[in-house]
Amino acid sequence: MQEIVNFLFEVGFLKNVERSGWRLFGNKAPESVAEHSFRCTILGYILAKLERVDASKVIMMCLFHDVHEARTNDLHKIAQRYINLEEGGEKATQEQLGSLKGAIGDEIGDVLSELTNQKSRESIVARDADILECAMQAREYQVQGFDAAVDWLDRADDRLRCESSKKLLSILIQSDPNEWWKRLKDKK
Repeated sequence: MQEIVNFLFEVGFLKNVERSGWRLFGNKAPESVAEHSFRCTILGYILAKLERVDASKVIMMCLFHDVHEARTNDLHKIAQRYINLEEGGEKATQEQLGSLKGAIGDEIGDVLSELTNQKSRESIVARDADILECAMQAREYQVQGFDAAVDWLDRADDRLRCESSKKLLSILIQSDPNEWWKRLKDKK
């Protein structure tokens, strides 16, 4: 049980790991990996329902897809040119899950392998959730005045594979991220 507690503390550290790519355009307070993973998981559930695939599996993929970043940190694409993040991330994940002996570690490892292989419909949906969550964050940062975030939005469509993801992207790039609360404010 101590190994589980240690793993949970390590996962909690993701609240302190900033998403580094957003710093490239001057954002001094980017979201954390934990914040990204939270919305990614919700998006994964919704996309799984829209695409009619196993939502539980997609949720697991989204929930655990960046856990290795508690050890490797979040490296933006420029840094990844010089460091093999795939190899380092895999090693970190194996060590993390190695302490979770038995069914728990095995199940997490299996879904992460499936996500990496990108052969199942669930893995494609989970990857789309990750990309789409980044696009949503980019749109929010763009509206906050970080105009360079549009670069992420411009490249997201080519990376998405599910029809539902592409439809959501086409709507979100034109949406005001603050509209949800503005409408509520005006209601009596």
